[in-house]
Amino acid sequence: MRDLATMRFLDDASNVLFVGPPGVGKTMLATALARAAVDGGNRVYFTTAAELAAKCHKAALEGRWRTCMNFFAGPKLLVIDELGYLPLPEDGASALFQVINQRYLKSSTILTTNVGIADWAGAFGDATVAAAMLDRLLHRATVVGIDGPSYRLRGHQKQSDLIRQGVNARVS
Repeated sequence: MRDLATMRFLDDASNVLFVGPPGVGKTMLATALARAAVDGGNRVYFTTAAELAAKCHKAALEGRWRTCMNFFAGPKLLVIDELGYLPLPEDGASALFQVINQRYLKSSTILTTNVGIADWAGAFGDATVAAAMLDRLLHRATVVGIDGPSYRLRGHQKQSDLIRQGVNARVS
């Protein structure tokens, strides 16, 4: 993380993948790096995978595909959050691949996902698209695997533990 915080990955047009279960801080880390990139004077765009797919789909229907691709190719850093949380339609996976392909070796992308790299073929429903996307993403990438309990559920877990121990206390 210290090396990523230097923002050198932007100069190298490298990618960052944060992989782990919900609630472990993937989005927070991606946002912190995006903020540091903005503070360094770089153009940054943050979106979810579902939003990206929806914008691309709408652009295709309206005849604005090239404009949409140029938009996503523009920022020095593109953050795509929550890949794998919602199923992408077939054209969504294709659009995501095309965005990744446009940015390949030119600018950096940060992806957050709860889907392990080995399971991308199933998540996208197309092994060829998943392999091609991973090929481009991982060519120059730092993959950060994060494991552990959900930060958001930590207070709930403490409360449950106290109840099981017979302690009547409220945890915030």
